[in-house]
Amino acid sequence: MAAITRLRLRPPSPITCPSLLTHSPSSVSNPCSSRIRKVSFYSPLCYKSDNSIESSPETASSPSIVGDLLDYLNESWTQFHATAEAKRQLVAGGFHLLNENDEWDLKPGGRYFFTRNMSCLIAFAVGEKCTVGSGFHVIAAHTDSPCLKLKPKSGSSKSNYLMVNVQTYGGGLWHTWFDRDLSVAGRVILRGSDGSFLHKLVKVKRPVLRVPTLAIHLDRTVNKDGFKPNLETHLIPLLAMNEDSSGSKEKDKPSSSKAAHHPLLMQVLSNELSCGIDDIVSIELNVCDTQPSCLGGGNDEFIFSGRLDNLASSYCALRALIDSTRSPTELSSEQSIRMVALFDNEEVGSNSVQGAGAPTMFQAMRRIVKCLGHESSGEGAFDRAIRQSFLGMLSFSLVPYASHGGLTCFAYTDL
Repeated sequence: MAAITRLRLRPPSPITCPSLLTHSPSSVSNPCSSRIRKVSFYSPLCYKSDNSIESSPETASSPSIVGDLLDYLNESWTQFHATAEAKRQLVAGGFHLLNENDEWDLKPGGRYFFTRNMSCLIAFAVGEKCTVGSGFHVIAAHTDSPCLKLKPKSGSSKSNYLMVNVQTYGGGLWHTWFDRDLSVAGRVILRGSDGSFLHKLVKVKRPVLRVPTLAIHLDRTVNKDGFKPNLETHLIPLLAMNEDSSGSKEKDKPSSSKAAHHPLLMQVLSNELSCGIDDIVSIELNVCDTQPSCLGGGNDEFIFSGRLDNLASSYCALRALIDSTRSPTELSSEQSIRMVALFDNEEVGSNSVQGAGAPTMFQAMRRIVKCLGHESSGEGAFDRAIRQSFLGMLSFSLVPYASHGGLTCFAYTDL
């Protein structure tokens, strides 16, 4: 779990990402629950908790959005959930959902977005004074984070226990996944009553998995030699007692070795989705920590959370676009096109159809230019628009590690 200092974000200029400042304590209560607030639209990039303690006039005049950020983190267990939550906030903010397979009808002053693979999102707002060749002002981030993913055939058994085979995704600190209350979340493909296939998101909020650490008396040298787990043999979550030893009702079902996944796991998923096990065609699941994101520290000045890289950046970019276009007058004098791009698979190189290496964003830009030009955009309209554009890749910066000699990791890139 990473920890960062709490942020207070200033209202951004129409085309810039928000500034990150230090924050005075006690303006937001600790919302360590998973309930979802409605998107707040008070003042640009501002949020004030209903339970916040009365503070000084200076603090009251510039409330924090930390509560909303925590809600976003707690909702976004996977890249699919992060995209779904971003979609919900955009729709609530008045953005119109587009389909890449349909013809677009864009107008100056309009606000639009589309998703790809349910894990990548492009949102944009067209300035009312946008003309042929006007540029794009883009903030980009990514929705995925290092995690454990279930293998295509996850079911295995060992020593009278049901185990779930996983693979590492991204550059994670894998020793931190041991001895945590883990669960699963992600995307499930269901077969509809008419034979069609449906995408459904699932999140099992209760702990169902555990990766236990070896007891000290079985690993006497661990404190001297270091903890060096074998990721293929030691990093295998435990699901349940084997049906043969626990007397589970599963003993009347086919052996899990003949199926891709344990019947017990499929039953857990079907209960969450209120569907039959036979309706589940395919699953794409991440292993997730059930511990919620929350405030911490003596003065509640820290955010304790996983997935801060890069959901914190995704949230800031998203709110910057929503809040800077909330009022109809915000785009009245804008000549450019404001855009946010949230990509998937950054942790593994971005070379996927939903990653930053794909032409998704540039295909959208080309369609926008052509649509706004109404077939009369003239020679090199798209190339001229690109020459007038800039892209800011919003990554993440961490506070100094006090217990490691003040080492600091800065990963913020401004292009």
